[in-house]
Amino acid sequence: MFTQETADAQAKPEGRPGISIKHKEKDMKILVLNGSPTGENSITLQTVNYIGEFFPDCTFDVLHVGARIRLYENDFSEAKAALEAADLILFCYPVYTFLVPAQLHRFIELMKESGAEIAGKFAAQITTSLHFYDVTAHRFIEGNCADMGLRSLGVLSADMEDLLHEKGQKEALDFWRFVMWSADQEAAAGHAGSPAADPEPDAWVGKLVIVTDLAPEPDESLRAADEAAYEKALLDHAADMPLRGMIRAFRAEAPFKTKVVNLREFPFKGGCLGCFHCASDGTCIYQDGFDEFLRKKIQRADAIVYAYRVKDHSMGYRMKLFDDRQFCNGHRTVTMGRPVGYLVDGDLSAEPNLQMLMEARAQVGGNFLAGIASTGGAEALPAGQIERLARTLAYAVKYEYQPPKNFYGVGGLKIFRDLIWQMQGLMKEDHRFYKAHGFYDFPQKRAGRMLAMYLVGGMMGSKTLQKKIGGKMTEGMLLPYRKVLEKARRKG
Repeated sequence: MFTQETADAQAKPEGRPGISIKHKEKDMKILVLNGSPTGENSITLQTVNYIGEFFPDCTFDVLHVGARIRLYENDFSEAKAALEAADLILFCYPVYTFLVPAQLHRFIELMKESGAEIAGKFAAQITTSLHFYDVTAHRFIEGNCADMGLRSLGVLSADMEDLLHEKGQKEALDFWRFVMWSADQEAAAGHAGSPAADPEPDAWVGKLVIVTDLAPEPDESLRAADEAAYEKALLDHAADMPLRGMIRAFRAEAPFKTKVVNLREFPFKGGCLGCFHCASDGTCIYQDGFDEFLRKKIQRADAIVYAYRVKDHSMGYRMKLFDDRQFCNGHRTVTMGRPVGYLVDGDLSAEPNLQMLMEARAQVGGNFLAGIASTGGAEALPAGQIERLARTLAYAVKYEYQPPKNFYGVGGLKIFRDLIWQMQGLMKEDHRFYKAHGFYDFPQKRAGRMLAMYLVGGMMGSKTLQKKIGGKMTEGMLLPYRKVLEKARRKG
């Protein structure tokens, strides 16, 4: 399978020390469910082919379920045997109108009806799209994987042309490296245990800050002054005990120098007024020092964890106050590239809006969401969640792991991109930041490409040429990807 030596050979980021991350030396059998109706000509499948050139110890077997769905409807025995023989099931598909293609949708129904024994196996996804509601397709697969007892390890949400560029190629390899690492961690843990410790940990630890809103322990002197206030403080403190325990457990597990920042201890003078006083130099109209506190106490960390108790379908008033006051940064994603995680006391399964908020918050900010450890509303935290979060954060920091954005991140950034372009005279720091990071990716005229599309459109409008071209259109679209794969074979 994927060994540490393989990782080093595949352009592991240099210069950042970190914990040792070891991988079991065994073959990994991957079953690729190619959901594209174009079969071997699928653009999404080319990403799998590219990854395969750099991971020779992984065996990739492909079922063209999108192109052969009628055959599987008549006889599912071949697919069932392949599913049961695989270690990891890789769903590979283009996003069609908010979900997977109908052919893959049907195959999943057949998977469930077949009674294939696949519970406990791993699953992952590679998709291509224009990032228009790719998240709904991803959730669909994750939900069905949970129904079948599969353990989802992640999603690579790529743009259609990402593989043609160096950045997209790196993201594909980084993603698969992370999937293999995650599989090893899960396998070492079993179905319910915690991930195994690194056999040879390094001495290095990173810097991590935990942002929370914990009720202070009530002062006995308050009882004499105000019995009612004392009782309320006592109840608030008691209600926060599960979260305090989660923070203690996380700090014990995480290979970081951790610092807890309790928002109750900061002297907020008020919430954001939307006055744009900070637009010119980044300083807030309130003279409470929040802008300096934010930049020195929190944003210099290698990773950030937010710890909160679900209350009123929210993270709580002070966490929202903290978020709003970060407008002193304008619309700049100043912590871009730094992973984040969450410790949550509450039943997140009943809070879909909170789940979306946490993911979208990370996506728009350019932060890899390393995980969420939640009590689920129970008294005890499910085994392994905190350990898994701590180790995933450490992996992300060490390898600077940053997968491509999904619909939340891409769509959100485009909205702000248009806004800042129009307001550049006022939001000067934002404008400089967006320009420096290449966020102004407005549609360009690209006359050559537009002309080529006119020519292709004219050809497709000719019935004579349509008969000659037949189904070769998709083959022509693959030509630039074949060049990428040929180059990868030489490297691999």
